[in-house]
Amino acid sequence: MIRAKPRKKSEEAFGWAKYLIKTGGENVYPAEIERVLLAHPRVIGAAVVRAFDAKWGESPVAFVACSDGGLGSQELIELCRQNLAGYKRPREIRFIQFAYFPRSTSGKVQRHVLETWVADEKARSQ
Repeated sequence: MIRAKPRKKSEEAFGWAKYLIKTGGENVYPAEIERVLLAHPRVIGAAVVRAFDAKWGESPVAFVACSDGGLGSQELIELCRQNLAGYKRPREIRFIQFAYFPRSTSGKVQRHVLETWVADEKARSQ
């Protein structure tokens, strides 16, 4: 008899598996990327979501809020390059104001809304 590997209790309890990004057969947890981005002293908010990718299946896209407007995506890409494996690096970094992160009534970022923003923008550009 073949049985599926049971999920870890922590994945089910916190919903981590729901936000798992599968890129090129590798698993990426958004929290890993967010932790690196939030380590930058001028980043005050970050959320990473998945986007459809024709080559890899899915790819990470980061939404970042900064304390000032002087931070560029190249600086964050370099930070990710130094601290993350290549397949875990965001393919795109989008800057938004901290107040514009969509949040639930409990204050959690609504990742599904961010994913919709990415999908809608890709659909408009095609």
